[in-house]
Amino acid sequence: VVFAGELAHTRRAEVEQALPPHLQGNFFSVDLESVRGALLGLPWVRKVELRKVWPARLEVSVEEHRPVARWGEGRGELVNSYGEVFAATPSDAELAVLPLLYGPAGTAPEVLRRYGEFIGDFAPLGARPVQVTLSPRLAWQLKLENGMRVDIGREQPKSPLAARLQRFIDFYPEAIAKRATLPAVVDLRYPNGFAMRVAGEAKGK
Repeated sequence: VVFAGELAHTRRAEVEQALPPHLQGNFFSVDLESVRGALLGLPWVRKVELRKVWPARLEVSVEEHRPVARWGEGRGELVNSYGEVFAATPSDAELAVLPLLYGPAGTAPEVLRRYGEFIGDFAPLGARPVQVTLSPRLAWQLKLENGMRVDIGREQPKSPLAARLQRFIDFYPEAIAKRATLPAVVDLRYPNGFAMRVAGEAKGK
C-alpha cells in the first residue's frame, strides 16, 4: 500500500491498524470498497481514491477534513471547509484559533457561509466574530473578539438583516468605538435603530 501525499492529521499507525483485515485476496480479488470503507472510518478522512498498480501495489489518495470551525456544545464536532460536520480532535494550536459555530441540525453550511460574510462585514471596523449562533427560531447572534455580543435577530421582510447590520457598522466608529467602555450587548432587532447595554447598566437605546 502506497499513500500519495502526506497526511496532516491521520497517523500511519491508525492506517496500519485499520487496513489489514480488508487487504484479503490477491491483486485481482482485493475488495477496494472494503478498503475505502475502512479508511473513511478514520476521524480525519473525508474522501478516498484507490488505484491498483500491477503487479502488487495499491495506491491510496486521501483527502482529509480541513477544520475551519468548532461546532456545537462540547461534542467534539468540527466543521470542514465544505460546511460538513465531523467528529475529531484537533491540536491545541488549531483549537485556539477556530471560531465556534452553533445551529440546528443540518444548518452548518448556512452558518459557515454567514460566518464568512460577517468576517467581511466587520473587517473595516477592525473587529472579528469568534462565535456565530443560529437559534432554532432562525435568529442570528454574534460574539466579537472584543467580547461584545451582537443580537441581529431574524430576517424580516420590512427590515432586512443586512440593512440592520449595515446601520450598526455605519454608526460603529462614532457611536461605539469612541466610548470609554464598549457595550456588552448590542441589539439590532429594532427596525429603525439599535440598543446598547454596558455591563452593569440598564438597557438603553
